[in-house]
Amino acid sequence: MNAVSLRHLHAFRVVAALGGIRRSSESLHRASSAVARSVAALEESLEVQLFERKGRGMLLTAAGEVVRLRAERVEAELLSVRDDALRGQDRGAPKVGGIEALLNERRLQAAALLAEVHHMPTVAHALGASQSAVSQAISRLENMLGQPLFLRTAHGMLPTDAGRRWIGRFERALAELRHIPEDVAALAGVVQGTVTIGALPLARSQLLPAAIAAVLQRHPRLHVSSLESPYGELTAGLLSGRIDFIVGALRSNPDGAFVSRSLFGDKAVLVARAGHPLAARKRMHIGDLEGYPWVLSRPGTPLRESLVEFFRSQGLAPPEPRVETGDLALLRGLLVSSDMLTVVSAHQLHYEIETAQLAVLPFDMPGLERSIGIMTRKGALLAPGARALLDEINTASLLWDRQ
Repeated sequence: MNAVSLRHLHAFRVVAALGGIRRSSESLHRASSAVARSVAALEESLEVQLFERKGRGMLLTAAGEVVRLRAERVEAELLSVRDDALRGQDRGAPKVGGIEALLNERRLQAAALLAEVHHMPTVAHALGASQSAVSQAISRLENMLGQPLFLRTAHGMLPTDAGRRWIGRFERALAELRHIPEDVAALAGVVQGTVTIGALPLARSQLLPAAIAAVLQRHPRLHVSSLESPYGELTAGLLSGRIDFIVGALRSNPDGAFVSRSLFGDKAVLVARAGHPLAARKRMHIGDLEGYPWVLSRPGTPLRESLVEFFRSQGLAPPEPRVETGDLALLRGLLVSSDMLTVVSAHQLHYEIETAQLAVLPFDMPGLERSIGIMTRKGALLAPGARALLDEINTASLLWDRQ
């Protein structure tokens, strides 16, 4: 299947809504032959028939229905950008145009990439276009919206406040566009495309490997991309549609932009090397920890904050770590080769504990319980591949929860 054109998709949506080419041509202010060519081009790119041509009009096929749903979601994002531009229009400013200028995926891609890298030559190279073409694409969007999307600064091209809001919606529209071929293929029983997940530390050792291996065995044409960025970057990607879902320890969601679903509960434990002086103890007291070095997650992470609260509840100052890291490989190496202590989920170091390289120390820490689950964007319509991977995560979590 070829890439889907926003312009062809727009013509298709209008035909689907009005039930015929002739009526749609009037609404679109295009010749009937041009509208018919757009619909035919979309069908050709998706390699499927979207309409049944009948005397009483054009009726959507099953494939047409799934494409219509995505098309409506795409246009809802683009119309919200136009409406926002209209609300923010200053008196005497250039008039905000229709959404026609937004119906160009290359323009939206250029804006999204420039917001990420802040450097127009880099965007041009990534898109295989000239710098002039990228500049014209951004200018066309700005002219239509009546406001600048970017400001030139010493740090490169940075999005304005309005540009940041609108580009997030551009990215969501592009994500919906990417999912259309995947939706159509799933009607024929083929699950394909790329699933992009935000992988928080707790899910990386056992849960995700088991789920990914299972889904790829079932659906060999599926591709999975895992991102291990900081939490803030992952939620930004989830909000923009670049990430399908996040899996790991759940956090609060004060603005209601995300939907969280718990899979199971987990409790952090005190871990050290198997030959650690404390490893032979059958019982421990908090005073036994004094004098040992610590390696901990960075400040602000939920686990670190819970550990701080635990020590304060005991009337003690929290430990000052010698090393702060979110890298599991570094954590593992430090524990195995020193007398350092850490607090972590036993699942994250499952293999090292199973092979007696590391040991869980007999020290209970109330308040270090966490909920492990899935976070999605509110209102998101996941592609078939993402839903298939979620099914495998659900299955794997049932087995993991029993361990």
